[in-house]
This record gives sequence, structure tokens and C-alpha cells, in this order.
Amino acid sequence: MKADVIKLDGKKAGTLDLDEALFGLEPRADILHRVVRWQRNNAQAGTHKVKTRRETSYSTKKIYRQKGTGGARHGDRNAPIFRKGGVYKGPTPRSHGHELTKKFRKLGLRHALSAKANAGELVVIDTTDFKDAKTSVLAKAVKELGWKRALIIDGADVNENFARAARNIDGLDILPSMGANVYDILKRDTLVITKAGVEALEARLK
Repeated sequence: MKADVIKLDGKKAGTLDLDEALFGLEPRADILHRVVRWQRNNAQAGTHKVKTRRETSYSTKKIYRQKGTGGARHGDRNAPIFRKGGVYKGPTPRSHGHELTKKFRKLGLRHALSAKANAGELVVIDTTDFKDAKTSVLAKAVKELGWKRALIIDGADVNENFARAARNIDGLDILPSMGANVYDILKRDTLVITKAGVEALEARLK
């Protein structure tokens, strides 16, 4: 499939052939959902923790005699029934991650790219070479192009001047081709890929 290539100033810079296997698929929500869920679960810290009965700091002495009080029979104040006592079967630190094959993860990335292409939210730019590393200049160009929440995917390396200029622009994120992932692609309104980024993604996802 053909895609128009533009420059950062909005001028045309020719066309580019996009691989149908990456940008021409019919997006499947179930595949995208599984990959996003795998990403988010792996990112979850899993550091939640409560104190159990043996970890609370009360004395283990029996609080009152077993019989004759007319109340329930209790041992020590660490019991879960008491305020500030131990928590029964509470959360403990653990990993929330689960396995997902490399083949399926690649498939999810292909469907994410195709979803953006099908929705008309894919933009191909010539390059991110940016001689004037000023945030104000880049911010003006981004505003004129209409990119409000955009992800820019470059080649193997991100242009240093461009990254420096984009650092303080709200809603603009930049990743190298190896950092491209389903979650970041789907949560942005516009996906911008350089020509070098397209070539790197095609080589990565073959």
C-alpha cells in the first residue's frame, strides 16, 4: 500500500510503499487486548503488602480468661477480628506478569500498526533531522500539523536534537523502532513514523 511522506514543515516528500503484512491487516480487538493486558500486567509493581497475624506487634499473651466472661473466647490481640490485628489472607508481594509468545507479540504489533493505518491516524515523515534544537520551533510545527497526542517512532536511534526539542512538548513522545509497542501506539491519537522507522519495523517484524 502507498503512503504519502511529508516533512516536518508539512511539505510533501514523495510516497512510500508500506508492507501489507504490517499495515494492511484487518485489526482484531482480541489480539490487541491480549497484548496490552500482557504489557500492563508486566508493568504492575505487585508490591502491595499487609501484615499477617504473626507480623503484628501486639503481645501474644491471652487477653482474658477462657471462661466466665460471658464473651467470645480469644487468645491474643493479633487476631484479625480486632482493630489493627493481623489481616487474614491479605495481599503479598508477587509478580502479576504472565507469558506471551514472541510470535503473538509480533502479531499484536502488526495489528496495532494496521489499526492506525485503517483509522487514518498514521503519518509517515521523511526524517527527524532537526538542526535547530528549540522546543518553540518544534512545538509550532507540531501545532500546524495538528498533532495533539502523537507518538513518533524513529529508526534504530532517535535524533538527539529532535529528542531534546520534543522533551517539554506535552502530548508528544518519541521512541526508537525497538521501543515500539502496542500499548503506546494505541493510546495516542496519531502515530508518526519516519522512513527509517518503517524500514526498521519491517525488518523487525518479518
